[in-house]
Amino acid sequence: MHIDVLDRGFVKLIDHMGDDTSAVRAARICHASQLGDEERDKQLIEFLLKSGHETPFEHVVFTFHIKCPIFVARQWMRHRIASYNELSGRYTEYGEEFYIPARERLGEKAVEIFERTYRSCYEAYQSLIESGVRKELARLVLPVSIYTQFIWTVNARSLMNFLSLRADSHAQWEMQQYALAVAQIFKSVCPRTYEAFIKYSYRGDLLKG
Repeated sequence: MHIDVLDRGFVKLIDHMGDDTSAVRAARICHASQLGDEERDKQLIEFLLKSGHETPFEHVVFTFHIKCPIFVARQWMRHRIASYNELSGRYTEYGEEFYIPARERLGEKAVEIFERTYRSCYEAYQSLIESGVRKELARLVLPVSIYTQFIWTVNARSLMNFLSLRADSHAQWEMQQYALAVAQIFKSVCPRTYEAFIKYSYRGDLLKG
């Protein structure tokens, strides 16, 4: 599942282990009980999230491929209960891909300043590399709006915490857009967990209603 985000970014689910049933199975082992029917399993998921018993959801794991501006990635990686591998600017030359906010949000003049600055920075970056400066140093002239890519592996419990904090109006708008895409994918894989999460433990405001 692939969702485009911002002007050049995306969130792509590339692998996952488990679903709603995995969390139910993990919870039932505590009492040596078996999987029930669909309604009983749904009630158990609701009970777990309503009561704050969230460890069973650690047995559901997602792996995403993310493309986003570096300033979004730096906020994202503050969520530390996850695994990350990011494109290396030491060994890989960055492409000329910068996030440009929509003209409707900032106005024509501001966007022109962004574009002019980006061109100048990238020209300096290329000139430094061409003159023999290593990529790891040449990249210092690049702004945090340049796009990076990373692999993010996260369990459902940590993913729900991410959504509570980032799918929220207090988060930066660009970060919100990525969180909304993650939520859409989470909902498609674990619909019962997602529904109970929104109802009982979600602390944000963008996914309600």
